[in-house]
Amino acid sequence: MGPPGSGKGTQGEILADTWQVPKIAPGDIFRAEIKQGSELGLKVKSYSDSGRLVPDAVVIEVIADRLRQTDTLAGWILDGFPRTVAQAEALDTLLAELNQPYDSVINLNVPDQFLIDRLKSRAIDQGRADDTEEVITNRLEEYNAKTKPLLSFYGDRVTQIDGTPAMSEVTETIKKFFA
Repeated sequence: MGPPGSGKGTQGEILADTWQVPKIAPGDIFRAEIKQGSELGLKVKSYSDSGRLVPDAVVIEVIADRLRQTDTLAGWILDGFPRTVAQAEALDTLLAELNQPYDSVINLNVPDQFLIDRLKSRAIDQGRADDTEEVITNRLEEYNAKTKPLLSFYGDRVTQIDGTPAMSEVTETIKKFFA
């Protein structure tokens, strides 16, 4: 977990590769389904084309299908899910049904101004003119309103990690936690 720009996607990729477990991200699944033109892809595209979020029920169904695949039996890393308390509650129910408990919820702690500066810099480096300070601030506000409450939901299952150091240092801190 962590706010936009905290490095959770990058850390998820590195750790999934290190531990040889799948990184499961609804956004990745949705993009692949849209590209394939599947029924799910068409449904997701209709939501995004109209500016609506994909409903929790659809996201949860996608995650449930993915967690039922055999490559998840040795473990998995979730990225971008859950985003709401309702999704977290559904995930806990699903994991109990699948007998797939989780070890920990990692939260990458990064102050808002640090994130704004990091995302503005990334936008310049990647030529993304749409990532203005206003857009970044809106994303942070949405995170604070909808996703940050998950920290209370998960309570003492959350491990706080400082996400401000260099990427490799953050990776090593996370690895040490699981050692």
